[in-house]
Amino acid sequence: MNIIDELEWREAINQQTDAEGLRKLTSEKSISLYCGVDPTGDSMHIGHLIPFMMLKRFQLAGHRPVILIGGATGTIGDPSGRASERSLQSLEQIEQNVKALTEQMKKLFVTDGDNQVRLVNNYDWISKINVIEFLRDYGKNFSINTMLAKDVVSSRLESGISFTEFSYQILQSLDFLHLYQHEDVQLQIGGSDQWGNITAGLDLIRKKEGADTETKAFGLTIPLMLKSDGTKFGKTAGGAIWLDPNKTTPFEFYQFWANTDDRDVIKYLKYFTFLGKEEIDALAEKVATEPHKREAQKALAEEMTRFVHGEEMLEQAKRITAALFSGDIKSLTADEIEQGFKEMPTFTASREESNLVDWLVELGIEPSKRQAREDITKGAIMLNGDKVTELDFAVTADLAIGGKFIIIRKGKKNYSLVKLEQN
Repeated sequence: MNIIDELEWREAINQQTDAEGLRKLTSEKSISLYCGVDPTGDSMHIGHLIPFMMLKRFQLAGHRPVILIGGATGTIGDPSGRASERSLQSLEQIEQNVKALTEQMKKLFVTDGDNQVRLVNNYDWISKINVIEFLRDYGKNFSINTMLAKDVVSSRLESGISFTEFSYQILQSLDFLHLYQHEDVQLQIGGSDQWGNITAGLDLIRKKEGADTETKAFGLTIPLMLKSDGTKFGKTAGGAIWLDPNKTTPFEFYQFWANTDDRDVIKYLKYFTFLGKEEIDALAEKVATEPHKREAQKALAEEMTRFVHGEEMLEQAKRITAALFSGDIKSLTADEIEQGFKEMPTFTASREESNLVDWLVELGIEPSKRQAREDITKGAIMLNGDKVTELDFAVTADLAIGGKFIIIRKGKKNYSLVKLEQN
């Protein structure tokens, strides 16, 4: 299957500058293509991941991806998809973000072989252009009228846009031209909000290289990802789902995918995983006939967690999930407890021995001693998965998992994490 045919089956194409030309080119030879990300933070989130998964598909089909980290464009700020100006970051912070994103990209996408992914930083060429060169050699090729007509600019005219952000599309166009000339890149891909920037780059290539160049450049965008309820993909009540395990733990990452709505799960399997058509069609059948088993969601969660965090972290996320479902809390390590109960009510207690009734009230888990006694005698209180019914039960530091945590379950679903003070 041609890579373009595969992307169409996966419903991953929004716009193309020359659909038939690109299909023909990718059928005839291995091409170089690129996608960029600006270092606005020290980690990507799953929304950023979508176009780079497309790069990976091209790589698996024998093409040569180039990943661009915007060390220069990140100092400017892309106005795409924004109603107001970005706050400029310090150059030191941008440099730190570049290093972090580079390591993240290496982990996810760099492989051995002839079609190894290449990582580049546009600071390496844009920083060498002085203001006179910028205006004479490049600015002269851009019409203000055309730039104003681009959605990314026209949508901001009423609220206002600075010259800095207005010039962003020129800098991104310079990237495409540079990679076309020096890395043999013929295709740029990006989100649907990047269409104006991509076509501006193609115009610059034609003006600089001539309309009848021996080879040709192309642009392709992916659709805007929305959930079936119309809300933005990748956002939760707790914020973005990050690829950095220190921002979003592997367990939280796994649970995000495992909780995917039935209406979205097949779309996500097509977009994000490398499962083939037969496997995804079989999972679609399971969603239709046995949705309660959530096999498609489990497959999605496993594929994505394995891809981003590796097999060991996937197994850890599955262990935490199984322990929470079964109530076998004591099978978890302290690190796994910290991941699994990160968003649950958390209390701090001393390491001194205490009567359970007094302890629960002092922490605020129970509103009164009377209620605490009633819940204990009824068997509604569990410590680390074990039911406690004795009113004179003594809570000691020896109970703490890994010497750190005691998990309280009150009733069927109300969990609390108690952290013991460390000496």
